[in-house]
Amino acid sequence: MIQFTPYIVLLPFLGFLINGLLGKKINSEKLSGLIGSGAVGLSFLIALSILLEMLKSPVEERTHIVTIFQWIVAGSLDVAAAYQIDQLSILMTLVVTGVGFLIHVYSIGYMHGDKGFWRFFAYLNLFIFMMLNLVLANNFLLMFLGWEGVGLCSYLLIGFWHDKKFDTGGYKPGEATTSDAAKKAFVVNRIGDFGFLIAMFLIFNLFGSLTFEDVFSRASAIIPIGDETMFWITLLLFLGATGKSAQIPLFVWLPDAMAGPTPVSALIHAATMVTAGVYMVARCSILYALAPASMEIVAIIGIATAFFAATMGLVQNDIKKILAYSTISQLGYMFLGLGVGAFASGIFHVMTHAFFKALLFLGAGAVIHAMHEEQDIQKMGGLKSKMPTTYKTFFVAALAIAGIPPLSGFFSKDEILWKAFSQGSYLFWILGWITAGLTAFYMFRLVSLTFEGKERWSHEKHPHEAPKVMTIPLIILAILSIIGGFVGIPHALGGGNAIEQWLEPIFARANLHLVSGHHGSLTAEYLLMILSVLVGVVGIYFARKLYLEKPELVEKFSASFRSIHKLLWNKYFVDEVYDAAVVTPIVKGSDKLLWKGFDVKIIDGIVNGSAKVTAWISSWMRKIQFGAVQNYAMVFVVGIIVILGILIFR
Repeated sequence: MIQFTPYIVLLPFLGFLINGLLGKKINSEKLSGLIGSGAVGLSFLIALSILLEMLKSPVEERTHIVTIFQWIVAGSLDVAAAYQIDQLSILMTLVVTGVGFLIHVYSIGYMHGDKGFWRFFAYLNLFIFMMLNLVLANNFLLMFLGWEGVGLCSYLLIGFWHDKKFDTGGYKPGEATTSDAAKKAFVVNRIGDFGFLIAMFLIFNLFGSLTFEDVFSRASAIIPIGDETMFWITLLLFLGATGKSAQIPLFVWLPDAMAGPTPVSALIHAATMVTAGVYMVARCSILYALAPASMEIVAIIGIATAFFAATMGLVQNDIKKILAYSTISQLGYMFLGLGVGAFASGIFHVMTHAFFKALLFLGAGAVIHAMHEEQDIQKMGGLKSKMPTTYKTFFVAALAIAGIPPLSGFFSKDEILWKAFSQGSYLFWILGWITAGLTAFYMFRLVSLTFEGKERWSHEKHPHEAPKVMTIPLIILAILSIIGGFVGIPHALGGGNAIEQWLEPIFARANLHLVSGHHGSLTAEYLLMILSVLVGVVGIYFARKLYLEKPELVEKFSASFRSIHKLLWNKYFVDEVYDAAVVTPIVKGSDKLLWKGFDVKIIDGIVNGSAKVTAWISSWMRKIQFGAVQNYAMVFVVGIIVILGILIFR
């Protein structure tokens, strides 16, 4: 089945071409949806077949390079368009195509009646195509092609309803459109992408190759731990990751990305774009193992992002923005895992997060659909009787992200926290533990205000359960959110941590170079598990107590801590700081210096000045061509006199 690897990538591209070129002529939602969903579904089946084949193979025979064609040959640069099948890439491929397929199917119901239905599915397929290039590439250049491609697709999909207004959450209210959100995502990501690009130049300069195996094997053999060049390479790569995966300081685009259709939010947050940075750092694990200072920065940024994003999620009222901040926070956990050397644990959380976060966003989409585009949870309530399937599946996802066992989120998040603690990073564990409690609190605040309590919506609305084409993907994702963590049951609970064993060959080189910390005792691990579950239960309890039984206390807390509430509501004023320090100076500087100064006065001055000089010369030249014969005769006489003078006096 390995030889069919190119078709995993090709099929979504064909779906994009068919819907993109012929969708308007096809003019059939059913057929466009079938083409778009079918392309990704077939890719998933091929990837699954390859996985089954790999499971039957010895560990040393599970890596395969499938070369499509020789791409660039220039001097010493030799890059092929080639795909790498190994334990990490096939896992990511299954997540991208599996969860992506369910989102495509869901979109058939969600986008029903939209005039751009065919175009939407074309963009979704292109998104999957680009992400598959990113995770299957066997070299940095092809990965970068997919990296830039998902950025382009996010721009197209976030701004899909290009003229629609959206709430920025207190920042420039009433002024923004989805096009603004798309541009913001695109521009912020360009900052990170610049770091990735410079890192590629340094990698090629140092190793003479951009192919993963060449770079990683040479790095492992010749680069000493703590090498300065490796520090800058890994730091610049991480700058790229902070853009794609919305970490401090480049997280500001992700909440505004909620302006796009909800299936887009699910795709970006669960299966594609935001996981790209985590995957890239994990793929480059050996490089990071050789740069311990960079790994520490990754861990610090990760845990800081996890904590601060969780605090922002406490006060938001837009159902999708709450989930956006939870994504930023969970991505922080993933980077914490990578930063403390728990690469397999970080990827494990990528997988489980894909299940429950896709479920949360698709459930939110069903609610928005039923509430006629209402997204404010303060204007909802009592929906569980109207939407029982959506409520039950959403509740499962909320339990999973809150880290309640035996759901998937418990195993992956607890593994990261335990790895941080066992490496001696006690402060990281404390902040991660507090963040887990905050996560449970704001998620069940969301559940309580949306589905439970009294109805706070206008009775002109008649919310009802979503159609089966939308609820069946919810049910499948709910099942995956329940059982998905069983592949990572730790040894302390009698499991073999199968996913860590599966990924161990990918991270073997890195693990050899990592400084191993103390491992801790089983007693400590059990105690930390109990504390982890306990903080989640406490968060859930207080959320339900406050928002279902004593809502008046919420008002009192908000009034008593008004300044803190304002700080969290305005997202620590990061957008305002960027606007004052970066955006406004660039806009005003461009207007006054480049436009009014250089362009208008200098460029236009030269052009207009040359026109004036030409007009002045022409005005004098016209005087000898009035059409009067005596004037011409005078010119002839003057000319003859001049010529004679020259001849006589030369």
